[in-house]
Order: sequence, then C-alpha cells, then structure tokens
Amino acid sequence: HVQLVESGGGSVQPGGSLGLSCAVSGTIARHFYMGWFRQGPGNEREGVASIDKNGKTDYADSVKGRFTISRDNAKNTVYLQMNSLKSVDTALYYCAWYEGGYWGQGTQVTVS
Repeated sequence: HVQLVESGGGSVQPGGSLGLSCAVSGTIARHFYMGWFRQGPGNEREGVASIDKNGKTDYADSVKGRFTISRDNAKNTVYLQMNSLKSVDTALYYCAWYEGGYWGQGTQVTVS
C-alpha cells in the first residue's frame, strides 16, 4: 500500500521554473533514499537527483546548479525545484524510493 504520487508538472518557457512534489503514503519515508528520474522523448530513463535520509544530495551533471532536491520528513514529501529550465529538460519525471523499488506514476514537464 505504499504509494508515491508526483505532482507539480506542467508547461513552462525556457528559463522558467517549476517545482515538483512527491508525496509518500503508506509508510514513513524519513529514512528512505529517494530520487527523481526522468525520461524524455527518445531518451532512456536517467537519474536526475537523489537525497538520502540525512539530506545529502547528488545530481546529474546536466542539472547541477539548476535543480534542487529536498525533503520535508514531517510532510513525508520529497521535492524537486527546477530553475533555468531548458528544452532538453522536457520529460516525464518520476519519484522513486530506491530500497523499496517503488515508483510514482510520473508527472510531465514540458519546456517549450
């Protein structure tokens, strides 16, 4: 009954910003290693950002300096703030719990 539900996707112009949320239900996520992945048209799924239980973050080179992953354990939620968006960021973004192998349904981000 664990569920990850992404929200916040949408359409923005290049240079714009968008914030994504991943709400975890059915369990307490504060100890989880969480991440955001994306899959754009014609591309393989790639890791975007990750955050461990202590808040340590890692980013794909393509998004460093532009994206920020964070978590609010009190809200059982993981976030991805995306700034300076580019057309190449267009993708379906997924939230994932690494250890549990759970994925959200994805939220579409379109930059055009």
